[in-house]
Amino acid sequence: MTVHPIPVNALAAPRRLRAPVGKVVQQSLPQHPQVEYFLYVPRTAPARDAPMVVSVHGIARNAVEHAFRFRDWAERTGCVLVAPLFRRDRFGQYQQLLPGGTGLLRADLMLHAIADEAARITGADAGRLHMFGFSGGGQFVHRFAMAWPERVAAAVVGAAGWYTAPDPSLRYPWGLGLEGGSAELRFEPERFLRVPAHVIVGARDVDRDPALRKSKRLDRLQGRNRVERGRRWIEAMRAASEGRGLDGGRFSFTELPGADHSFTAAATRWGLGEQVFGLFEFEALHVSA
Repeated sequence: MTVHPIPVNALAAPRRLRAPVGKVVQQSLPQHPQVEYFLYVPRTAPARDAPMVVSVHGIARNAVEHAFRFRDWAERTGCVLVAPLFRRDRFGQYQQLLPGGTGLLRADLMLHAIADEAARITGADAGRLHMFGFSGGGQFVHRFAMAWPERVAAAVVGAAGWYTAPDPSLRYPWGLGLEGGSAELRFEPERFLRVPAHVIVGARDVDRDPALRKSKRLDRLQGRNRVERGRRWIEAMRAASEGRGLDGGRFSFTELPGADHSFTAAATRWGLGEQVFGLFEFEALHVSA
């Protein structure tokens, strides 16, 4: 059985509050000062055990924008918001949970540490994370949920370029097969198929832009654009779940009318925040700002 590191907040009393309330602040890990994240503690957060939302950037590395765009939703829901920054020179293949080179860091292991540290300084509940990622961040989030399902309450994938299929016959990161590499990861479908997962893609996000991974094999297996690939991944997750006697209804696909491949436009014009935080369904959803 795969076991993630024991959360720090399970071992020590929280140091509340080193982070200011109602302000986006940049933090770094004491044990890894080069690893940074943005933190927002809303005025509406309870004294202890607030839900924790993690929002992961794409290749633009716009973590601070994720924190600012979603801070109002953190206020409305009373959740603590964490936006990790996976710098290119330290996290070579963060989207695939791989270090990408000698001496580089694994983003999934660092996210465990970030969530634990954020819980220590805020009192939030980091045991089960509500996760969102956009584009490359969506790649990271769905793979993190598959590799570490016991740490994820729900995963919302925004416009990922491509996906890891719940298929053990395909080698990772195409599928779950790990033979010949990636031995540090482990996938257990009976566990990760119990985690609610949702895909949100702009209805106009159909361009084969330079950032979209393209190959004949990928086009054949997953589709030619982000809309097709997101829909097919959800269909595959439903089929894999129902094939094991589990509820396929915990997976959903949503198109944002009018939206293309822009986090900024989706968040400011097309209701991305409302969609994401609505899908999380935590009890604090109706807290007033």
